Amino acid sequence: MSKEEKVIKENRIFKGRILEFYNDDVLCANNVVTTREYIKHPGGVCILGFIDGKIPLVKQYRYALQKELLELPAGKLEKGENPEVGAIREYEEEVGYKVLEIQKLGSIIPTCGYSNEVIHLFYAKKLQKTHTNFDIDESIDICLYPLDEVLNMIDDGRIIDAKTIAVIYHYLRLNK
Repeated sequence: MSKEEKVIKENRIFKGRILEFYNDDVLCANNVVTTREYIKHPGGVCILGFIDGKIPLVKQYRYALQKELLELPAGKLEKGENPEVGAIREYEEEVGYKVLEIQKLGSIIPTCGYSNEVIHLFYAKKLQKTHTNFDIDESIDICLYPLDEVLNMIDDGRIIDAKTIAVIYHYLRLNK
């Protein structure tokens, strides 16, 4: 028996610059009518690279959490943008290195209970120094760490960002 739910009526509540909020009426597989609240997101990318044997992490203030986090370079996809192209763009904007060779590591769905966001995970295999180009509302510090220190920071809770942890996991699985 299919567990698929059918949309009776799509109800957009809010449309922002990035996100759209919905509260749809749906018919469940067991014929119960209910509502589903969710967020439409354009998707994102997260990319791991090494500069002189160290991993650049982005340190930035995350308003929703009211604190600074350490994360791998990442960002949202532009409408219709290919994830690989988006990863290359974001890495150069945030770290100041053009990605010359890239490998897809996988994808994650960070919050499947209330968002359709998919984050595509990449490894930058070959880099060329250029310059950063931060968005006007970004205040970013780039911090370089050896892989062992990144793993220690994941273990002790200094790195709690899910996409960063997922990329490191995939990278380690492929490079045992």
